[in-house]
Amino acid sequence: MFIAISGILAIVMAFVMMGIRMKASKKPVSLKKIMLPPLFMSTGFAMFLFPVFQISFIKAGEAFLTGVVFSLLLIMTTKFERRADGIYMVMSKAFVFIFAGLFIVRLLMKIYFEQHISYEETSGIFFIIAFGMLLPWRMTMAYRFKQINKPA
Repeated sequence: MFIAISGILAIVMAFVMMGIRMKASKKPVSLKKIMLPPLFMSTGFAMFLFPVFQISFIKAGEAFLTGVVFSLLLIMTTKFERRADGIYMVMSKAFVFIFAGLFIVRLLMKIYFEQHISYEETSGIFFIIAFGMLLPWRMTMAYRFKQINKPA
């Protein structure tokens, strides 16, 4: 029952995130807007202070690398363009499909892992996967933003 509820909530959150991303593409971006999400998310690492959430360094490394691999699709499809009133992120036509595909893969992985390790360890692993996805993507976005923002 709990797994079904968490799955439904995950789907709702995915739709919310897609909506936020689509809405954000209609406003100019700034370096601050690009880099704040990983900073805010990094506070979640406090969960590992509690023994029940702790995982081995190998599992953490594998989770982070999985996130980095997932981020490659987001990195490849994130582009910026300069307009008169600022720099905008250009929404790729493939974004919705990539986002949905990554969500489905992560959900299937979560279902598999929950059968083999504790719920808390699964939470920790998937937090690290999400952070591993977000950090390189946002760092690449920041680099590209700085490149397009350079004076001519």
